[in-house]
Amino acid sequence: MEYNNILVENKEGIVHLTVNRPDKLNALNIQTLDEIKTAFEEIYDDTSVKGVIITGAGEKAFVAGADISEIAELSEVNARKFAESGQEIFSAIENCHKPVIALVNGFALGGGCELAMACHMRVATATARFGQPEVNLGIIPGYGGTQRLTQLVGKAKSLELCMTGDMIGAEEAKTLGLVNHVEVDTDSALAKCEEILKKIGSKAPIAIGLVIDCVNAVYNEQENGYQTEANSFAACTKTTDFAEGTKAFLEKRKAEFKGE
Repeated sequence: MEYNNILVENKEGIVHLTVNRPDKLNALNIQTLDEIKTAFEEIYDDTSVKGVIITGAGEKAFVAGADISEIAELSEVNARKFAESGQEIFSAIENCHKPVIALVNGFALGGGCELAMACHMRVATATARFGQPEVNLGIIPGYGGTQRLTQLVGKAKSLELCMTGDMIGAEEAKTLGLVNHVEVDTDSALAKCEEILKKIGSKAPIAIGLVIDCVNAVYNEQENGYQTEANSFAACTKTTDFAEGTKAFLEKRKAEFKGE
């Protein structure tokens, strides 16, 4: 479908989703979030998609935050709905059965940092900057930032970043566990994202989706992660991919998985 604020292109099974508001430093307004939601609904249903790369247009910002002009008009009632809506969209990204990598090229602040953290992995350029500066506006992160940042970097550092509003660079973010890889520039970061997704794409698709389920279960208090893992392990044995994978191993050849 046609989008106004994002670009979506499927390149040999890898969807490149670009937030395309460079004049606004790719800030997430309501329309942009709605378009991301629609794009992921299509990604969920498209069997040709093996992975997703999310990035921002231009060199300055991945996503520099939410649209402050919209936030400034919020009341307590609609602010709650505003936060819950964003959380729902980011949860859909986090729970997608296809691997999603954020290519962070510049500022990833506020809602941008939250979008990056909702992805399964993050590859950053050397000039990338991360932060949750919402306290400077008299608010706090609302799209899951306090939760995912704590999961990734630990309680003390998450509290420090959320309460000071400080930004950190790509190398520090990698040291903290917020970023998987740091590359010199956007081209090399894109190459790293594609390398990772192509490697994952060569594995059994059902197993990949279940890995995502099981890892996410670690942070779900309503779920016994060990039981989820055992159930998922058992479910894999019903697939033709399991039969193919074990047979290929024994025959010393490369497996040809079909996601069945």
